Amino acid sequence: MNLHHKMDEADRRNRLDEMAQGVLSTPMDRPEGPLKVSGTATYAHEAQPDGMLHGVFARAPRIGRLMGMDDTAARGMDGVKTIISGERLLRNPAQGTANEAPVQGASDVHYVGQPIALVVADNFETARAAAQTISFDIADADRAPSTPRDYESPDDQQSSQGDLDRAMNEAAVSIDQTYTTPSHNSAAMEPHASIAQWDGEKLVLRGSYQMLKYNRNELADALGVDPENVRIVSPYVGGGFGSKLGIAPEAVAAALAARETGHPVGVAMTRQQVFESTMRRSETRQRVRLAADADGRLSGVGHDAWVSNLPEETFFEPVTQATPFTYRGENRVIGTHVTRVSRTCAGSVRAPGEAVGVTCFEIAMDELAHAAGIDPVELRRRNIAEQDPSENKPYSSNKLDAALTSGAAAFGWDDSRPEPASRREGEWLIGQGMASAVRVNTLMGSKARVTLDPGGTAVVETDMTDIGTGTYAILTQLAAEMLGLESGAVEVRLGDTDHPPGSGSGGSWGASSAGSSVFLACQSLRRHIADALGTSEENLTLKDGQAIADNRSVPLSEVLDAPLESTGEIEPGDTGDDVRQATWGAYFCEVAVNSVTGETRVRRMHGTFAAGRILNPKTARSQCLGGMTFGIGMALTEELMHDPRDGHVVNRDFAEYHLPVNADVPQITVELLDERDPWANPMQAKGIGELGICGAAAAILNAIHNATGVRVRDLPATLDKVLAEMAD
Repeated sequence: MNLHHKMDEADRRNRLDEMAQGVLSTPMDRPEGPLKVSGTATYAHEAQPDGMLHGVFARAPRIGRLMGMDDTAARGMDGVKTIISGERLLRNPAQGTANEAPVQGASDVHYVGQPIALVVADNFETARAAAQTISFDIADADRAPSTPRDYESPDDQQSSQGDLDRAMNEAAVSIDQTYTTPSHNSAAMEPHASIAQWDGEKLVLRGSYQMLKYNRNELADALGVDPENVRIVSPYVGGGFGSKLGIAPEAVAAALAARETGHPVGVAMTRQQVFESTMRRSETRQRVRLAADADGRLSGVGHDAWVSNLPEETFFEPVTQATPFTYRGENRVIGTHVTRVSRTCAGSVRAPGEAVGVTCFEIAMDELAHAAGIDPVELRRRNIAEQDPSENKPYSSNKLDAALTSGAAAFGWDDSRPEPASRREGEWLIGQGMASAVRVNTLMGSKARVTLDPGGTAVVETDMTDIGTGTYAILTQLAAEMLGLESGAVEVRLGDTDHPPGSGSGGSWGASSAGSSVFLACQSLRRHIADALGTSEENLTLKDGQAIADNRSVPLSEVLDAPLESTGEIEPGDTGDDVRQATWGAYFCEVAVNSVTGETRVRRMHGTFAAGRILNPKTARSQCLGGMTFGIGMALTEELMHDPRDGHVVNRDFAEYHLPVNADVPQITVELLDERDPWANPMQAKGIGELGICGAAAAILNAIHNATGVRVRDLPATLDKVLAEMAD
């Protein structure tokens, strides 16, 4: 049995509200949690088969054209089996949803650290030692500069409405400021790793990847084989944050080496290699222009962003993605401008676009509030549009006002707006700041198979992944709720391309898309049971292994005489175009800034968020906590540095790329608003995995200004920047 549904109209049935099991929308623990905390969950590089060889990359020390390499010493070392090089090695990692091979070819070197060869040996130590003996002859060649210079303005990245220049000239209050954000690294806990093993023409790759249905095609295309001969297994992923959306160099190299040697080959990238040759978030320069009347109501919005990437890459950081629809303002200029650089590939890092775009825009909104003498919360309330002003279409829902109101109350926001640098505790200056949160919402095609056993157990299968977001828990709860089972009676099998193709984890669409396909599969099973009882699916109640309808209660074992299987498929439809779909929220923050050293400490932080039906408040809260922690790093410490001479990454490990640690993160509180969005999907749920970062850093920067009077527009707000302005 199959049930396919295209989302062409709003689903207002509220079917999940009518279920009786009481499992969904509860803070259920992760079913795989005990495996993870006990070290028995098998991650990519831990399922090592007998006879596995180890591969280590030799990487480019400079950019140019590879003329040759001297690997004589490496090949002469005991235990070295082969050295893989050539034009099938990946030059760049694949972008998310690419669905085809990324740029290949080791001979053209476009960034320092680009993998050029893979040394394969009996053990890791030998492979590493041999890789360090290889030298490369790289000649000068025509390459992009190592620092951003000349920019292009693609036509499809520019838009305008009305006359912004006139609005700025006639405004009672205006802001015209430039902000900069540095490159960022995803910094996932688990480095990229793959183990490849061939059985004839069949390849099995155990990897750490987020979107397997795309990754399978990318890998097959890179190798020149039929996708039907490729299986990717990724049951546990130790974080991705965008860096594992597409295949990376180690997957292709491992597969090539395994095919040549006839042995399984594992390649685990070091932390330095991950920084050098996977994904970075592009640095940005953003000009924000705001024009408002005396009451703070926007009449003009300008947002231009300058970003970079390697030659031949089509991905550009979508900095302005949320700007067109977040606030009112009839006069607009919004654009993205792109330059090519010889640096590590730019791609998706958690919440591409809004993470940096909303952050800078919300700092500008705070500047506008200060210039107009209006409370920042009230300023934002006054500028909430009745519909998407860029496309004149309704919102599927807009909970920004509710998030601002509820968040301010929960935090204890002081709307009297104390003057900057007016609160002091000893040598510490105290300030509060806030910002709005917004992230686009997307539905992706997804399939899932659910099998219901007469004994009252169920199995859910999809190649959807769990990258730490809680997929195992949510799909367990969803199937248990719809089929009337205890959560322990449901087994969820993820991360295997032998299962139906799911949406993959990324873009905050994973739980809502994969969940919708499980919803549909379970709905199909419910219809079959209802037919057997001579009733309608809407009239059927499944609870505790009993089928209940028309004053009858029958055990499932009496309704089913054999396992019953159904595949559900969700497909995006007209609802993605007919309305503006987004998730909303608000951040509130208090900081203390040391007047002697310029050090900033976040003392407390609160976020209120709305993302449709919350499927599991514990996992949703965890995502918000993680996003806000990301925001602390973005605001205060994180900065991927490139040497201006050749573009190489200078701080390529956790000793120098400064992530926020426990001492940097206060007790964060999260509030989840009750909401149903019938336009999103049949579950009325929306993605929440990235919302928590989209503007979080702005609340901290705005609090620093309130504490000190210093406006940091060049992120992060390291103590030297704060102290220098305080001294002035």
